[in-house]
Amino acid sequence: MGKRVMILTASVGSGHNIAAGVLESYFGQAPDVETVQVLDVLKLTSDLYRRLQDDAYFTMVSAAPWLVGMGYDLNDPPFRAPELLSPWDQLNTIEVVRAIEAYQPDVVVSTHWLPARLVSLLLTRRTLRATLSVITTDYDFQGLWLSTPFNRFFVARDETRAYMIDIGLPADRITVSGIPVKAVFSQAVERDAVLARYTLRPDVPLLLISAGAAGGAYTRAIVAQTLRMRHEFQAVVVCGRNKQLKDEITALVARHADRYRVVGYTTDMPDLMRVATLFIGKPGGLSSSECMAAGLPMVLINPIPGQEVRNSDFLLEEGAAVRCNYATTVGYKLDWLLNDPDRVRRMADSARRLGRPDAASLIAATVLAEPPTPFWISRAAQGAIRTAAEQGVLAHDTDADRRIVTLSDAATGLSVGLATLAQLQTLAPVVPDDIVFDAALSLTPTLLTMFKQRGGDPDLHMLLRHALGNAEEVTLTFEV
Repeated sequence: MGKRVMILTASVGSGHNIAAGVLESYFGQAPDVETVQVLDVLKLTSDLYRRLQDDAYFTMVSAAPWLVGMGYDLNDPPFRAPELLSPWDQLNTIEVVRAIEAYQPDVVVSTHWLPARLVSLLLTRRTLRATLSVITTDYDFQGLWLSTPFNRFFVARDETRAYMIDIGLPADRITVSGIPVKAVFSQAVERDAVLARYTLRPDVPLLLISAGAAGGAYTRAIVAQTLRMRHEFQAVVVCGRNKQLKDEITALVARHADRYRVVGYTTDMPDLMRVATLFIGKPGGLSSSECMAAGLPMVLINPIPGQEVRNSDFLLEEGAAVRCNYATTVGYKLDWLLNDPDRVRRMADSARRLGRPDAASLIAATVLAEPPTPFWISRAAQGAIRTAAEQGVLAHDTDADRRIVTLSDAATGLSVGLATLAQLQTLAPVVPDDIVFDAALSLTPTLLTMFKQRGGDPDLHMLLRHALGNAEEVTLTFEV
């Protein structure tokens, strides 16, 4: 019998759901998968909770972006709160829990931090038996994504993996995959056919202007700026489902209709991205990864403080984007770029180098081959990870009380948990006197019972109990 796969997402913006849909198509094609179900967890929550998670967020983005950035930074250290989910979150996800338990997945994949934390809680309570893989959908890692237990993290770039290892997480549980994009991005495009579809010229630079999830005023400002440009160009303006914005833009460019194509929601974005010269919009994780897969340079406008600013930093550092810091000089900057076609070509080369059109395929294959052994982090190790992140120090170089030790299964070589050196030293009364932490420990139910009876660290006891599982004996090795 094949595996039952559940892909969990949350409709805060569109990126998480797009990633989930892409993964659904890849898992659905795998021969060892019986069924695949995608669940947008916010659809099973109350209207108030849903509005606070989605609408309120974008209202804050428009009204007080500095507050969004402050919230991002506040929640950046992993394990900042002692609980996986607040009572408010748990109350509003009761129907989500019922849906997950009714489906009884063998494999859970999450493209948003909220359902990832919820599944970790269910695994901790032993009401669910499944592997949990977490796919981060921005170029940087934020602490809210990290919960325990999990099986694997998929991240967008090497530096993110290096950061996670530096704060204490084991290298064998983190895979650099990129952000999943549609399979079409790895295929050739019929450029002339796409241009003909929109009655566009093949010899004139094409600007692809995207309203994104926020849309509105900034899109109108960009289009107004392009009306002042001196360099020859043509533009496709994508307004999404915002009919009012589409009507406003159409009226704005009415006297220059030969240059502009104003469209609403479209499934043509992959084609348009692969024939455009420049993308003008916000650096969301999904839109950025799609542009990189398409080899499309980005002109970044007003990134949201937090994840979009960090995405922007990465794209700028790699030479695949430029950023417009002044709303009044967008047209100037576009003219500046188009007047330097060699610069645009170098940016396109950089974008192609960063592109990971195979991300979804890699994620699906890795998840389905994943051993069922979960990875647990003790409370003390969670505190050490948080301290390392807050202080910018290596978790393995801190003082003995907080120094992190990775526990691995000697038979498989796979990491199974994190504890602190101070915690492991409390094992001394129940293990041979000559044990050292680069040696093996034979973990048995009897040893666990002795450890508990002699007042051993209850946090470590729970971690070891999880590591033992239903086995009669597990040999553990330690890496300090």
